[in-house]
Amino acid sequence: MNEHRPVLTEDRTQDAVVIVPGIMGSELYDTVTQRTVWGLSGVSWLIRAWTRPQGLEPLRLTPGERSGEVGRIKAVRLMRHSSWTPYLQGLEPYTELAETVRQCVAHPAAVLEFPYDWRLPAAFNGKLLAEAARSHLSAWRAHPAHDEARRNRVDERPARLVFVAHSMGGLVTRAALDPGHDGELAADTRAVLTLGTPFHGAVKATAILNTGRGAPVPLPHRQLQSVAAGMPGLHDLLPHYACLIDGDTVRTLAPEDVAALGGDAELARAAAESHRRLTGVALPGHRAVAGTQQTTLQSLALRDGVAELHCHGVRQHSSGDFIRDARGRLRFFDVKGDGTVYKESAAVGPAVTPLPLQHGAVASDRVALKAVAEMLRDDQHLGPPQGAPGCGLEVPDLVEARAPWPVVLSGVDSLSGVRCTVAPANAPDTAGGGAQQLRLGWGDGRVRATATLPAPGLYRVAVRTLDGHTVTQLVLAEGLDGARD
Repeated sequence: MNEHRPVLTEDRTQDAVVIVPGIMGSELYDTVTQRTVWGLSGVSWLIRAWTRPQGLEPLRLTPGERSGEVGRIKAVRLMRHSSWTPYLQGLEPYTELAETVRQCVAHPAAVLEFPYDWRLPAAFNGKLLAEAARSHLSAWRAHPAHDEARRNRVDERPARLVFVAHSMGGLVTRAALDPGHDGELAADTRAVLTLGTPFHGAVKATAILNTGRGAPVPLPHRQLQSVAAGMPGLHDLLPHYACLIDGDTVRTLAPEDVAALGGDAELARAAAESHRRLTGVALPGHRAVAGTQQTTLQSLALRDGVAELHCHGVRQHSSGDFIRDARGRLRFFDVKGDGTVYKESAAVGPAVTPLPLQHGAVASDRVALKAVAEMLRDDQHLGPPQGAPGCGLEVPDLVEARAPWPVVLSGVDSLSGVRCTVAPANAPDTAGGGAQQLRLGWGDGRVRATATLPAPGLYRVAVRTLDGHTVTQLVLAEGLDGARD
């Protein structure tokens, strides 16, 4: 008697997927000098780029580029290596995200990775994305594997688009869905998943522009400020909500405020206008992943050109009035976020998955990747395991090798089951060989540790809590005799 066994078919979507990285998430190539100017592998390149006085000069926009003469810089591919930048700190590669997407589609041809020149405005890159997405959908619908995939789905419908966007990539995706580019693109889009996208901006962008005002800062931070001051892409990340504390009220940043911070008033004005125009653009089937539990800038005060940055912000009643105490003073609230984007800026839309992650890891964490897979396969969006708060992680972005520096955890009630390690970023497993386990203790009501790194390089700090969550952050260590100008 023959035994009949069921034939199992893998659950793979018939849709076309577009992966859109965040700021600094695309490798950039200078077509004039024929050199890669951002995204090379190797810690030595990373340290040279940030510690040499002219290390980032190729990223500076030329007058011609400011006028619209683009083409000198070409976006080659998504970042394949861990990287680092001041303030934005660790940038994890997109390899795991891309692999997760490929496991959920019917054929590799269904996936488009969309690198872009993140120095330029999100609206400019959005137009390019709209054109690329339309071409990608048409090509995939004509692919032989498309019809086979349709036959394995319940509705047997033709493919539609799914955008998976990290950070600034969500703003580029929103710009792509502007009906002025392609009036049918939104209708041909099934879903948009954003991972840590600052829909209302991020106060940390003001910190980048204000670098060096009022106090000396390390060379890498000054270099970032210098190139960012004329970078439209960075101005697109400025906060567009009431975040500037002005006496007994709070208001939005004006172009002259941005100029006082160290930015460009013209670029700020253009970014604000673009934000107003695109706010009404709907994201079909939008689901957002928002980082939580991490100490995050949310407001600022501006005094004589120097920003006073705060990890709290105001809230408004349904009437629009700010919440105040009995004496009429503003009340401030700390809602935290992912260390770069505060929660209420990323948690936009009817379906939000909160995860205790740093910004650079929102697109690489295993739980976030599970949410991506569930959405692509069009199953019920279950979100993260309930009751898993994780913890907050605070570390410096730049440290000296062989010199001690602090690690601070928040949201931890007990040391039981908490493990904190630091290891080279290219180590295959931070819990395995090469990882240094840090000794944790209590101080000022929070869990603290002291770390010392043996040599210059890029390192990953990882904290695993009893609830099973792992929070990570990248740290760049330079030599004690590192370059200074």
